[in-house]
Amino acid sequence: MATDLTRIGERARKEPGLVFTNLYHHIYDVDNLRACYDTLDAKKATGVDGVTKEEYGINLEENLRDLSGRLRRMGYRPQPKRRSYIPKPGSEKGRPLGISNLEDKIVEEVTKRTLEPIHEAVFEDSSHGYRPGRSQHKCLDALGRTIQQKKVNHVVEADIKSFFDKVNHEWMIKFLRHRIGDERVIRLIIRMLKSGIMEEGLTRATEEGTPQGSILSPLLSNIYLHYVLDLWFSRRVSRQCRGEAYYYRFADDFLACFQYKGDAVSFQRRLKDRLEGFGLKLAEEKTHCIEFGRFAREDAQKRGEKPKDFTFLGFTHYCGKTKEGYFKVKRRTSRKKLGQSLRNFTDWAKKARHVLRKGEMLRQARNRVSGHLNYYAITDNLERSSYYVYRATHILFKWLNRKSQRKAYTWEGFNHALAWVGWPKPGVRKDLNPCRRAEAY
Repeated sequence: MATDLTRIGERARKEPGLVFTNLYHHIYDVDNLRACYDTLDAKKATGVDGVTKEEYGINLEENLRDLSGRLRRMGYRPQPKRRSYIPKPGSEKGRPLGISNLEDKIVEEVTKRTLEPIHEAVFEDSSHGYRPGRSQHKCLDALGRTIQQKKVNHVVEADIKSFFDKVNHEWMIKFLRHRIGDERVIRLIIRMLKSGIMEEGLTRATEEGTPQGSILSPLLSNIYLHYVLDLWFSRRVSRQCRGEAYYYRFADDFLACFQYKGDAVSFQRRLKDRLEGFGLKLAEEKTHCIEFGRFAREDAQKRGEKPKDFTFLGFTHYCGKTKEGYFKVKRRTSRKKLGQSLRNFTDWAKKARHVLRKGEMLRQARNRVSGHLNYYAITDNLERSSYYVYRATHILFKWLNRKSQRKAYTWEGFNHALAWVGWPKPGVRKDLNPCRRAEAY
């Protein structure tokens, strides 16, 4: 499958206007389905039928041949997705997810692998979310260097209300048809989009949206916003600006940087109408135009104000200074994300003390703290990274000692245990220094 898709990707790059009309055989190919089954995580939650990867694998070849046959004759119909919720700050119910059946996950994965190389060839460099070879850190690095090294004086931060729940299916299909001319693939995706959601035993039809939790959803959202925002900014907005203009997007989080305030205000004003034209709604209370850049601090001080900051991908970006006193874009973990991370760690520790032995609880806690540091321990964020480690250490000590009436550890013994598991120490794990030259990246 990899060789075939590599050829598709190469052809898509060479002929950016080409519409692919013969793709469906990749989706029902048994070898491709088997390869996608192998990549699925056996620990992931099950769908409405409750079938696990292990159970499906008992008669794997028979199941895959049956699935292939149904796909080939267009007899395959995705089952409703199971509604689940994960914690979300500011929401009592949480962030809604749609959990697919294992068989549907296989089809979603093979469809994603087939479509991805075709669209990767035309996606803009401004798009960073859920794409091969890209990450939040690369997006943050590019943004930081742009503000540091280019003529940026104003930033527009924006938010789309419930994006994944509001994707318009008709527009989605129109966008897909720009590159996909195989109607069998289109019909399959329509069935996936309209498969429904099951919550509390009741199935609800889905007339809009692409549920978070679906393997295919990140790619579909990138395709949708590629046409709604990315191309619009690069081909219309930036060309009509009087000065320099830059734009960055990670999934449905995006912001734009401008040299002149007039360009920034114009973009903010036009953005609402642009989104509404495609069935989306701008969260105006979360959309702001702020002065930000090398002159923002001095200008704010002249007005007797503090320079403003903005939050993007979990980091608060603010106007800092180098040791020599020059302007520098600095970042720290946002208060919201720091508080959320510590609450999640506390909730885990409370539950883990009842089911895990001390050694295993220490190891899992170490992995959680390391995971936090792998993302947040970047240049200029040592203070909040250290604070997280300090608080997590004390939370762990507290709940380990509540495993029973007798204390598990003294501080001295606890420190020996931390050394035994290799407790992480704060330090820069990702160099995102915006002052380094671009070619050094």
